[in-house]
Amino acid sequence: MFMISYNITTKVTWDNVDEWIDWQIEEHIPEVMATDLFDDYKMFRLLEEEEDGATFTIQYFTSIKDRYDQYISQFSKILRDKAFKRWGNKFISHRTLMELVD
Repeated sequence: MFMISYNITTKVTWDNVDEWIDWQIEEHIPEVMATDLFDDYKMFRLLEEEEDGATFTIQYFTSIKDRYDQYISQFSKILRDKAFKRWGNKFISHRTLMELVD
């Protein structure tokens, strides 16, 4: 089965970690999933801690790249702007698109 993972890696300042996790679980992830363009997601926290914050990765899965493309063109900017309005400079993220190999 062809599987695409849209991976968002985020570092969050220590003083905002618990609130950011709650926001992800209660608001942001449900908004992404409500687009019906991803089939599932997983959220991970890196175990290796750093002084300036905690690092998380959220992976959204789809079997059709066109669904990812539709998310990027129709929803990504809106939800990203909403996150910046809420969190400002208290986080930094980068995004990658990956394909399952085996």
